[in-house]
Amino acid sequence: MYVCVCRAVTEKHIESAVNAGARRLRDLRTQLGVTEECGRCAKCAKQCLEDAVGQQCAPDTHPTCGPVSFQLQEAA
Repeated sequence: MYVCVCRAVTEKHIESAVNAGARRLRDLRTQLGVTEECGRCAKCAKQCLEDAVGQQCAPDTHPTCGPVSFQLQEAA
């Protein structure tokens, strides 16, 4: 689906940007140009960004993004 018609940005473009390190709407603006023209895509682009980040770091799909546990050792 097209997210930004002005710049022809799709959900797949946003997913690729997330895989390349995008984490904020500002990152998408820099990498893809979303919200630079009319700005109507901002809400949808932000939602797609959050969904893609959530998918990338879901514990069942990417175990290293799950909760971190520490094992404490007693002092000697």
